[in-house]
Amino acid sequence: MHCSPIYVQCIIGNIHMRMTQLRKADLNLLVVFTALAEERSGTRAAARLFLSQPALSRSLQRLRHLFKDDLLIRTPGGYEPTPRGARLLQELGEILPRLDRLISGSTFDPKQEQASFRIAATDNASHVLVPALSRLMLSYTKSVSLKFIALQASSFDAIERGQLDLALNADDGHAPDTFLREILYQDEFICVVAKNSRYSRRITLTRYLDARHIGVGVFEGHFTIPDQRLAALGLKRTWAVEIPYFTAAMRCVPGTDLIATVPLRLANLERHNPGLKFVKAPREITAFRYQMLWHQRLDSDAAHRWLRDMVRAAVKGEPHGAGVRVR
Repeated sequence: MHCSPIYVQCIIGNIHMRMTQLRKADLNLLVVFTALAEERSGTRAAARLFLSQPALSRSLQRLRHLFKDDLLIRTPGGYEPTPRGARLLQELGEILPRLDRLISGSTFDPKQEQASFRIAATDNASHVLVPALSRLMLSYTKSVSLKFIALQASSFDAIERGQLDLALNADDGHAPDTFLREILYQDEFICVVAKNSRYSRRITLTRYLDARHIGVGVFEGHFTIPDQRLAALGLKRTWAVEIPYFTAAMRCVPGTDLIATVPLRLANLERHNPGLKFVKAPREITAFRYQMLWHQRLDSDAAHRWLRDMVRAAVKGEPHGAGVRVR
């Protein structure tokens, strides 16, 4: 992209202005302010910071000059922040731990630091992993928040641009090879049919191909894993209905002769549905792996490593598909 000289000069000017402001600041003053605001006592703050009372007072005066605001007002009950001081304290609650982690590069304390993670998840992960992950995070810390969005083709570009932190999806070959990934578990497919269906125990490949199916396509225009397995054999099944969600596919089955081919762990969540029956998929529809993916730039980030640890722990804590009865 061509940039005009005026545009470049503006960027350089903005950077220069920010650097000028930073040169005026002493980061130690922000630590002093935080201690005073939290302790609300000059004596306690000075002891906490190993400073003398006069040194603490001088630091407060420099802070007031820097921010052109009193920041903290002495009251009979101790120091109270001004509105700007309250906003500064809130911001520093996030900024100081990040700066400390940026300098040390090794630790993240979810009980002390705030963090927000953005995760793209498939329908499968949203039902199987997300509840366990959410319960685990909430039982562990209240300072970390999670935002989940539906995985789609554009999610990979969002990871590249830093708009997403993690993706949870099947190892279906659609993710870029440049991403780092870790296999979370292996799952198998099971066929979900209507309660009064003629199918039982296992559907043969011949009968599977003769049937009509509810296809679940996360990425429009791409083969799903069952269709990949069939395509490798030069075969193709007939989709009567196409839908983006496995859970919706299973609930479309009652009262029809359609087959929904669904991951076993997800099918287990519908095991008590009286309108459904579960039968084994053809042997040719082999097992698949489920994974998490992230950008390489996040690999050594302490907060992101902690997030990946939480996902692993959630996988260990969620129930497997043993509850489904094959009939």
